[in-house]
Amino acid sequence: MAFTLLYHPEVSRADLLPIPMNVRKRIADALARRLPEAPERFGHPLRGTLKGYWKLRVGDYRVGFRIVAAEVWILAILHRRQVYEDVQRRVGWRPAHGGTEGAAHG
Repeated sequence: MAFTLLYHPEVSRADLLPIPMNVRKRIADALARRLPEAPERFGHPLRGTLKGYWKLRVGDYRVGFRIVAAEVWILAILHRRQVYEDVQRRVGWRPAHGGTEGAAHG
């Protein structure tokens, strides 16, 4: 089963800008290779108040996401010190289907 990746608007507007370009490329590669095919295999489930959400580790950065049917909702891509707070803040987000695919690439 192939999963569709959908991105929270702040991922491209705020999350990625301070990340060095070489790390952004590593993150984009990890997203493209791992999450569309098997997000539960490469991600790790979160606990506590973020139960039901997942993380993907890329160096010191984390991708916070949720698996919903055949979609992976990317809520945050941030340094490990900040990501969980921002995922918690963005928990109520629902994608407007059709306009958020591919936001983290580039």
